Amino acid sequence: MPTVFRYKGVRFHFFSNEGSPREAVHIHASGNGGDAKFWLHPDVHVASSAGFDRRMLSELLREVENRRDEIERAWNEYFR
Repeated sequence: MPTVFRYKGVRFHFFSNEGSPREAVHIHASGNGGDAKFWLHPDVHVASSAGFDRRMLSELLREVENRRDEIERAWNEYFR
């Protein structure tokens, strides 16, 4: 599971088997008792989440938006 970055104890990562052509660019967030998945296109949005309160999920969403280019670059380097 390649880690792209960490933010406030939450690890943002990919699963190594996700890069198939039919899987769109996304990132997982795990830590502090929660898990979430964020799609990057067409706009950054939450695909699923469990364990994060609304405030933390909003903060994580903003962090993904702010680091979208970094996430896409890491995805492309790892899966292509």
